[in-house]
Amino acid sequence: MRVARAANQAEAELIEDILREEGIPCVQRRTRGFDVPDFLAAGPRDVLVPAAAAQAARELLYASPVRGATKLPEEPVAGVSAWRLALGLGLALVVAAAVLLAVALLAG
Repeated sequence: MRVARAANQAEAELIEDILREEGIPCVQRRTRGFDVPDFLAAGPRDVLVPAAAAQAARELLYASPVRGATKLPEEPVAGVSAWRLALGLGLALVVAAAVLLAVALLAG
């Protein structure tokens, strides 16, 4: 379960060290959309812990004076479903086509 976001690899390693010192197992991964090897150590990272340790990790990270990570909500936020995203994109395309058609009719 994701408990923190870091701006780069160094920040994610700092968060990992804080968690591991308290005995909380963790790993880091590149945030979705930034999984490009050319970024090297740059780009945002997610710090993940087992679900059983998520509450303890959040308490440790956000009670600590180190504020390197972006605080995440207690409960995972439901993402936008694929059909809703497709519907929104389709609607945007229809509106854009209507605007272009109107401009073409007025210009011609």
